[in-house]
Amino acid sequence: MLNRRFLRIKVLQALYAYIESGEENVSNGIKHLRESIDKLYELFIWQLSFLVETKRFAENKITENKHKYIPKYEDLHPNTKYVDNRLLNTLENNEDFKKHESAFKISWGENAQDVVKNYYNIMKDSPEYKKYMADKVDNFQADKKFIVTMITNYFDDLDVLQDFYEDKSIYFCDDYHLVTSLLVDYLTKLKKFDVDTMLPTIYKSDTVEANADEKFIYDLFRDTISHYEEFGKLIGDNTNNWEKERICLMDMIILKMALTEFVCFPEIPVKVTMNEYIEISKYFSTPKSKIFVNGILDKLAKKLTEAGKIDKKGLGLLEK
Repeated sequence: MLNRRFLRIKVLQALYAYIESGEENVSNGIKHLRESIDKLYELFIWQLSFLVETKRFAENKITENKHKYIPKYEDLHPNTKYVDNRLLNTLENNEDFKKHESAFKISWGENAQDVVKNYYNIMKDSPEYKKYMADKVDNFQADKKFIVTMITNYFDDLDVLQDFYEDKSIYFCDDYHLVTSLLVDYLTKLKKFDVDTMLPTIYKSDTVEANADEKFIYDLFRDTISHYEEFGKLIGDNTNNWEKERICLMDMIILKMALTEFVCFPEIPVKVTMNEYIEISKYFSTPKSKIFVNGILDKLAKKLTEAGKIDKKGLGLLEK
């Protein structure tokens, strides 16, 4: 489930927390990183459960409306397209989902119904919902497309849901927007889904690749810390003094992580590393960070290469 960019983001978050806390025990930092990744997956399951709960809420509303003292025609003959949504119904009955929902003790009890109601009302009044409910196209792909559209257009601004998760775990607060991206990515790529489909795991399903990804994040964390002062001096030596003082902590960590990949990860091409951290800087730092990070990394990549400190192995890894 987590591609390398997401893995780098988790390391970035963990390093930021590690540096800010003044922690000096790397093992504790690794422990918190591991816990953070586990919590990210837990939030992923919570968000899937939230989607299912909105369907249940809609079902209850239909039942309530049918039992009004004087029901209207639309109360007795409701449009059930949303409650019949194939993706949500299959997910609700998916064995792996139910197993995870139980393991994480996920419950949308009475205290959480206002959160569900808030989103349901936003959804019901949205143009996307009205279009979906009126559309004659009625299949799994249309059902899935609607869910993805709602997540994309509305989840980032669901403050009441974010506040609910913040009370559950500080990690949930940190990872809310990241998990939204993961949800969109997972559901968009989903071709078919049934009750026996396995949900994605944190790392790739292939054991060898999963082990490589897990090793990557912990090595990146450790190696960045071990070179932290060295790379800080290198950055300082290649920026004006006043610029160094103005570099925010997030930019500094991004630069040091990239330098760590340059020097300590021979299998990762320099251009891949640069592109990844330039993209990450767009979302986790200041508006001007992209240009700054690009300029510094380009300059330092050339200097480190000339000094023989960057040695990439394998076909396609050498810079042209």
